[in-house]
Formats: sequence, C-alpha cells, structure tokens
Amino acid sequence: MVTPVKNTKFDEYLEFPCPFTFKIMGLANVNLTDQVVAKMQTLAPGDYAPKTKPSSKGNYESVTLVATVTSKEHIEQIYTEIGSLPDVRYVL
Repeated sequence: MVTPVKNTKFDEYLEFPCPFTFKIMGLANVNLTDQVVAKMQTLAPGDYAPKTKPSSKGNYESVTLVATVTSKEHIEQIYTEIGSLPDVRYVL
C-alpha cells in the first residue's frame, strides 16, 4: 500500500526536534489511553502523562499528550498510526 504524500506545512512553522501536542478522540473504554500510549512509545519513546477527558454523555473520551517529534514526516507517521487504532476516531 502506498501512503499518499501529505501537503502539510509543519516544517515551515516548527524547528525540529520539538514538543508537539496530540489530541486523540475515541471510544470511551478502559483501554483507549493504554492503546494510545503503547503505540506512541513505539513511534516516539518517552515519559508520557496523558490527560483524559470524557465526553458529556460518556461515550467518547479525549486523550491529550505531548511527544517530541523529529520531522514533518514523523508527525505525519504518528497521525497515521495513532489514527489506525481501532478505538480512535480522530487525531488532532
């Protein structure tokens, strides 16, 4: 499978390496935060202190964490791989 080239401008606005905040929204279950952190450890190892917040009805939750990224491609890879987790709906 060929990954399409993304036309992002992260490299124009950021100086790498740098901290970058990711906000992941997905189904509220006991494993969402663990899934996100486990995947993030393979992509950008670090000590994470994710912040979680449930939706008003409790069906969804958001997980916010800061990772050290090394390039525009690194950010895009994280978006793609975190977004492919089964319980994740959005990555911002």
